[in-house]
Amino acid sequence: MTAEFMPVYLALFLGLYFSLKLLWISIFKHKSPDSQLPKGNMGWPLVGETLAFLKPHKSNSISNFLQEHCSRYGKVFKSHLFGTPTIVSCDLELNIFILQNEERLFLSSYPKPVQDILGKLSMMHVSGELHKKLRSVAISFINVSKSRHEFLHYVEKLSLSLIGSWKEKKRILFFKEAKEFTFYVTLKNLLNMEPGDPLAVKFFEDFLTFMKGFVSLPLYIPGTAYAKAVKARTRISSTLMEMIKKRRKFGSGQVNGDFLDDILMKECLNDEERASVLLDLFLAGYETTSGLIALIVYSLKQAPLALQRLKEEHQTIRKRKKDGDALNFEDYKEMEFASYVINETLRYGNLVKFVHRKAVKDVKFKDYLIPAGWQVLPIFSATHLDPTLHHNPFEFNPHRWTDPATSKKVTPFGGGLRYCPGMEIGKLETAFFLHHFVLNFRWKLKEDDYPMSCPYMEFKGGLELELELIEKNKG
Repeated sequence: MTAEFMPVYLALFLGLYFSLKLLWISIFKHKSPDSQLPKGNMGWPLVGETLAFLKPHKSNSISNFLQEHCSRYGKVFKSHLFGTPTIVSCDLELNIFILQNEERLFLSSYPKPVQDILGKLSMMHVSGELHKKLRSVAISFINVSKSRHEFLHYVEKLSLSLIGSWKEKKRILFFKEAKEFTFYVTLKNLLNMEPGDPLAVKFFEDFLTFMKGFVSLPLYIPGTAYAKAVKARTRISSTLMEMIKKRRKFGSGQVNGDFLDDILMKECLNDEERASVLLDLFLAGYETTSGLIALIVYSLKQAPLALQRLKEEHQTIRKRKKDGDALNFEDYKEMEFASYVINETLRYGNLVKFVHRKAVKDVKFKDYLIPAGWQVLPIFSATHLDPTLHHNPFEFNPHRWTDPATSKKVTPFGGGLRYCPGMEIGKLETAFFLHHFVLNFRWKLKEDDYPMSCPYMEFKGGLELELELIEKNKG
């Protein structure tokens, strides 16, 4: 089953799975006057409008579903998605209101199959004191890592190793290579494990199985991608639990400098919570950062002036360093235009299209009523590509970030209590990789390849690149 068609089956199953359970709620419990609800269409019986909502489309475009509904009903409308009555928001002000009122008016509320595959302790859906505790542990380590010499050195070392392996190649499937790069960077930072370690290879295979099931039909039948993913997650958790026990037993006095060392010292966590936090950080470090790197490489070819400006910035940094000198945190802070490129890619490419929330009580916003128990979907991609917020929104233009007001209109990492804790470390990995990539290669894209929202970001053709090595001193 291809990624392009997975969401259709996923949507169909989710609609059937939840609709019977929630039919009474949607019909009887929520009898709010229509005049107080946003306008909209609840769609077909049982499946609602989920099939149309999840139909694959270019990630740097607004879907036909959102265009048609916003045109007909406005930027806030009602629908029936994922088996439950839903308020969809393509309005920046409401999106920010939802994100800033986490645990007061709204709670994270992902469909049950997603919860099952992530595990009951995943930071994506736990709340209250447990979420606060797990998040605090993750943030404390991330804040230390981003400027730690050993970590920065490893990011650069792995970047150079990967780029060196491409110098004799004419073509590569870049998205696959980017995923391996970010996985092994994350593996080193969390578990101090090198790519050649047999356990690392096994871990990577299980993780790929886990990710395939994450975007598949969530039907637990032996042999399906979803069933394999649930089993892979069990194996990953077991591996992490064994590593925790082994490190505790034999690692006394040995300093690895990784996240596992750090969480073993956190007495507030039990081992199941430690394993869950590790898996959450693997998921975030692998999927989001690899997608960001791939989107940048894709997007820069649409903007040759931006690519040239980026090369010049990195050439300036490289010229003042001696041969063999490693990049450091001070270099990263000077990559101003690289930060514009990264931010613009997050706006333009939309790695995360939307998040799931649920109203915990009746919420009045302007003239709208959001009934208690209804699902709420803040659509980030709609505001990122809104022409009333951004000049020429469908143009990749990093220079727009010279205006500080732009950052207030873009929400790629969510907001409020669930603001992505690994945002800065992902940007740093990306900047270090780009430094060496743009100084070593020119590249061409296949014309028929582009990023798709399925709803997770994928490249139709894997982002195949035709590479040309830049000879030293010739630019």
